[in-house]
Amino acid sequence: MNEIRMPERDIARFESIVGSEAMDRIGGLASSVLTRLDGRSVWNVNSTAAGGGVAEMLQSLLPYARGAGIDARWMVMRANDDFFAVTKRLHHALHGSAGDGSPLGDKAHEIYDTVTRENAAAYASQVREGDVVILHDPQTAGLAPYLIDKGALVIWRCHIGKDTVDDEVTRGWRFLSHYLEDVPAFVFTRESYVPDYCDHGKSSIITPSIDAFSPKNQSMSDEQFRAILVNTGILRGVKNEAAATFVREDGSQGSVAMRARIVREGRVPSAETPLVVQVSRWDPLKDPIGVMRGFVRMLDLGDESGSVLMLVGPDASAVADDPEGARVYREVVETRAALPPHVRCRIQLVSLPMTDVQENGAVVNAIQRQASVVVQKSLMEGFGLTVTEAMWKGRPVVASPVGGILDQIDHGRNGLLLQDAHDLDGLAEKLASLVANPRLGSWLGENARRRVGNEFLGIQHLAKYGGLIGQLIEERERAGNPRRFTAADRGLDATTGHPSLAPPAAPFAV
Repeated sequence: MNEIRMPERDIARFESIVGSEAMDRIGGLASSVLTRLDGRSVWNVNSTAAGGGVAEMLQSLLPYARGAGIDARWMVMRANDDFFAVTKRLHHALHGSAGDGSPLGDKAHEIYDTVTRENAAAYASQVREGDVVILHDPQTAGLAPYLIDKGALVIWRCHIGKDTVDDEVTRGWRFLSHYLEDVPAFVFTRESYVPDYCDHGKSSIITPSIDAFSPKNQSMSDEQFRAILVNTGILRGVKNEAAATFVREDGSQGSVAMRARIVREGRVPSAETPLVVQVSRWDPLKDPIGVMRGFVRMLDLGDESGSVLMLVGPDASAVADDPEGARVYREVVETRAALPPHVRCRIQLVSLPMTDVQENGAVVNAIQRQASVVVQKSLMEGFGLTVTEAMWKGRPVVASPVGGILDQIDHGRNGLLLQDAHDLDGLAEKLASLVANPRLGSWLGENARRRVGNEFLGIQHLAKYGGLIGQLIEERERAGNPRRFTAADRGLDATTGHPSLAPPAAPFAV
C-alpha cells in the first residue's frame, strides 16, 4: 500500500464562513473525539490518489482532521488492471448498469481476493488494535474481514448507489456482502442507497462535501481565472502570467503553466463567449455524448448567442482506477467528428493533465467560474460533487434528477432539473433559457451558493464523521472486549481467510 503524506491545516479558517458559534461547537466535538481516540489512528483507504471525488475529499478533509490533533492517515491500495476492471464492473452494478457485461462470478472473486490479500498483508504491520479504519467504496470492501481480525474498528463508506433495486444492483451487493457482514458501521450518501442486507441500525447518512479553500474551490478574481484560461489555451487573449495564479494547499502561490489538450475547430472562444460546460470523468454514466446531443438540439432551436459547449475531463490515461476512460473519450471524439462542420465548431473537448493535482484543480475552478451554465447530465450519480462545486461558485446548473443531485438542487430555486436523465429536449430548452437570460442564471447561482455554504462544506462533513467515530468507540468500550470472530464464524475459507465463493445459503435480498 502507498501512504499519502498529509499536512496539517487549521480548521479555524472556516470561521469566516460558518461563524464563531458553529466553530465553538465543532471545537468541542474535536476535543471529545480526541479523548475517545486516546492515541489511536484514523486510517482512510481508497483506490487512487488522484482523480474522482473520493480522492479529492480525502485531500481536503484529512489535513483539517490532522490540524485538530487527530492522527488521520490515508493509504491507497496497490492493484492491477484486472482488479480495476472488476471494481469498475461493481461500480456500474451498484448504479444499476451492466457496464462491460462481464460476470461477477468465481473468476472475478479470485482476482478481487488476490489483490485484497496482498494489500491486507502489507497493512498488517501498520494498523494497531483499536485503530479506526474507514474503507471507501467497493475496491476496499475485501479488506474489512482482515482488519476486523486485527482488532481495528472498521467503517465501510459507500459513495455510490441507486435509488431503486434491479438485477444489476442485486448482483453487485451479492458480490460485496461476503466481505461486509461483520462490519460494525456503514456510511452511505443517501438513505435509499442502503441495501436491505445491511443492518440499518449500523448505517449512517453523511453527504459528501467540498473544501471551500482548495485550489478547485477558492475565490478567484475575474482577472485571475481568465488569465488561467488564456494560459491553458482554453480562452483567447493576451497572456498575463502574473495573474494566472492560485493558492496552493500549503499556502504558497502556484502558477498555472499547463496546456490543456483540446479538440476544437475554428476560433478559440473569447471571455465574452457563453460557455456551456460539463466537468466529469470520461465515464458512460456521466453521458458526455448525451450532453453533446442536447446541445446540438439547443442549436437547432436557433441559438444566436454564439455559445460553445466544453466537455472537460482529466487526461484519460491519468486516473488509475478507471480503465474505461480512454475508450469513452475515443467514443466522444468520434461522435463529435461525425457532426456537420457548422455544429462541430461549437463543441470542444478539453483534457486536463493530472501531473499536478492542485494546478488541475485551479484550472477546473477557472473553467467553472467562466461558465455561463454548468451541466451534469449523469445517468446515475452517487452525489455529484461537480454540481456542488458549480453551485458554490454561483453558477446556474442544469442536471439530471438522479442520486445525490436531488439532495442539492431544488428545481427552479437554485438550479434546474431535467424531467429524466435522458431528457434531451428538456436539456436543450433549459440551456437556451439560461444562455438567453443571464439574470435568471445569476439568481439561481446566488441561491445555489447559499445552499452549499449551509450544508455541503468540509467542516460539516468532518463534524458528522467525528460524531460517528466517537459514538462507535463509546459503544465498543461499553461492550468491553467484543467477541473476536474466527474465519469459520464468517463463512471464510479457514486456510486463506478470504470469503468463500459459494453462494449464500438463503436467497439474497436487497
